[in-house]
Amino acid sequence: MSETRIGDVGRLARFPSGKVTKWFVVVFWLAILAAAFGPAGKLQGVLNNEAVAWLPKDAQSTQVVTQIEAFQSKNEFPAVLVYERPAGITPADQQAVAAQVARFDALAPVKSKTVGPIPAKDGKALEVIIPVDAGDGGWDTLGATVDDLRSIAKERPAGLSMQVTGPVGYAADSSEAFSGIDGKLLYSAMTVVIVILLLTYRSPLLWLIPVVSAGTALFVAQAVIYFLAKDDTLTVNAQSSGILTVIVFGAGTDYALLLVARYREELRRHEDRHEAMAFALHRAGPAILASGATVIAGMLCLLVATMNSTKGLGPVAAIGVAVGLLVMLTLLPALLVVFGRWMFWPVRPTYGSVDHTRDGVWARIGRRIARAPRRTWVVTSLLLAIASLGILQLNAVGLQNKDSYYGTPESVVGEQTVARHFPAGAGSPVMVLANAPQAGAVKTSLEGVQGVSTVGDPVTKGNRSLIQATLTDAPDSDAATTTVDRIRAAIAKVPGADAIAGGDTATRADTLRASADDNLRIIPLILGVVLLILVLLLRAVTAPLVLIGTVVLSYGAAMGLSALIFRHVLGFAGADSSLPLFVFVFLVALGIDYNIFLMTRVHEEAKELGTRRGALVGLGATGGVITSAGLVLAGTFAVLGTLPVVTFAEIGIAVALGVLLDTLVVRSVLVTALNLDLRGRMWWPSQLAKRDAELDRATPGADGSEGQRPGESEDRPALEPAH
Repeated sequence: MSETRIGDVGRLARFPSGKVTKWFVVVFWLAILAAAFGPAGKLQGVLNNEAVAWLPKDAQSTQVVTQIEAFQSKNEFPAVLVYERPAGITPADQQAVAAQVARFDALAPVKSKTVGPIPAKDGKALEVIIPVDAGDGGWDTLGATVDDLRSIAKERPAGLSMQVTGPVGYAADSSEAFSGIDGKLLYSAMTVVIVILLLTYRSPLLWLIPVVSAGTALFVAQAVIYFLAKDDTLTVNAQSSGILTVIVFGAGTDYALLLVARYREELRRHEDRHEAMAFALHRAGPAILASGATVIAGMLCLLVATMNSTKGLGPVAAIGVAVGLLVMLTLLPALLVVFGRWMFWPVRPTYGSVDHTRDGVWARIGRRIARAPRRTWVVTSLLLAIASLGILQLNAVGLQNKDSYYGTPESVVGEQTVARHFPAGAGSPVMVLANAPQAGAVKTSLEGVQGVSTVGDPVTKGNRSLIQATLTDAPDSDAATTTVDRIRAAIAKVPGADAIAGGDTATRADTLRASADDNLRIIPLILGVVLLILVLLLRAVTAPLVLIGTVVLSYGAAMGLSALIFRHVLGFAGADSSLPLFVFVFLVALGIDYNIFLMTRVHEEAKELGTRRGALVGLGATGGVITSAGLVLAGTFAVLGTLPVVTFAEIGIAVALGVLLDTLVVRSVLVTALNLDLRGRMWWPSQLAKRDAELDRATPGADGSEGQRPGESEDRPALEPAH
């Protein structure tokens, strides 16, 4: 076997680890971090939470938002104040609420006339509808207005209750739930990462370098995204900003774990730490690059989404991963070389010391799988398939407002009060725009639609008229969504009206359909992109197809088990319509990392040892680091559950569960068993497939026993890596 020398290592691998160049890398990133610190802190100021930034681009509800400006601001939403006295509203109550209406109209965000107080037919409640202009700040600014409304309304007769609900009330509660999201997620993710790194490295110092590198990546990514959002090149909202933190810390730490593990391995084979890092980058770099490219490509697939909020997440996440990848392949190795072996204290990897991965937990698991690989992968696949059946209980058809939060915020209580005394759709009307000459006919058609309670008179501006229809059902109910479909069918029949329907209920209907369309369009696209990357990386067809199959099986099992947990353990009413797509993107784009880490090592070892022995060596060498990486990623996504928002909790739980399945079952058991069973056929049609049988016969341990690598003595592993 020819020896691999440092001169054979590429220049890119040598640069961050060079005795002189490492300092250039560190100084460069310090300068970048200093420049990025200020802009990163301003990212929250350029978030776009306007309605259009979330809605489906071509939907009728979006068109209404953009066309309604002739009648009212596109950022105007109703705040519904409902007053209740179970014994009956008194004249003093009427007088007090009427006096408050004048004060509501005097607030700066209230640019149109307040409607009310409207008495309930049962005489036990009053309703006030206040049009609030959120301005360019979107729903994030509505919390302050709601505080002002509450302050005014607190001066009311004793025994008269009041709640703020409607779109503004829900927006304020949502804003409070997301308050400080970046800080909460950052500190929670950092805590999870630090704990797992301490357990993984068993060193009180080493964890600092990956965490500092991940923090640098996050600040730089936020700065880049800030400048793009500031120039309106990129649309960033609270959702994508929050997920950015989780992705950068999770994926970045994964890459750090892989590189540190390979560096520690090479420190036992090379006396010079600079040389050891050059080899570590040379060997692990392609796998890390392939993993990062897979995540970036998967996230960019979201650009074809119909939902603007989903579409905007793609480039934000891709930028975060790209910056994280660059930092982990340059700053991380430079810092590791600068600080030297002592950072691994108290278990320092000395030159010539034994690599215990050969007799570790994963090596022993590999030997057990090797006894009956076919039975192992068949049974494992069946169990995952059975777990996938739970997806039938997922019910991902959207959440009603009352089911969207932990607990019962004021807006939910208020909506329930409205439903007891008024038409459930009061305060969130369907907004219909039509050509002015046909407005009367459109109104008549609306009055004949089942599920419509009342229809207002047309308001005309120019050649278009606005007609508001109140529904009998709650605006976020399935019954109301069905009514919107009937409304659209009815107004479409009015000749020459060019009528379109929008509003909260219409938005919900359009969002559900757009999410379903995005699932059907984007999921196959991501699978195709990932398959192509795997084919190019492994230079084979069989292995990529097998890996894609295991990923789909893992996703199905994760969603099935999550659905059972959501319904029978946590008691969630359902799931957001975007959940299947988001979980798929994160699990496939991020979870495929572990298969790439494993299979690139198996491919490397198979060139020397044959696939059967290479699979065992690859599992033993990568098992520990991949398990740690999976725990980090699962932990960082699990912190989404710290937000009092059901949708985020569901994403966090499903992704965390899927990552654990990938790490502990799919990658370690299923893929290893398939490698052992298929052997050289995994690499078809490459030359390695043809050479595999010969390598298996020539290599000790091909029967699944430990054996030795070429160049190893009984008491010490070879000092040069396989190549």
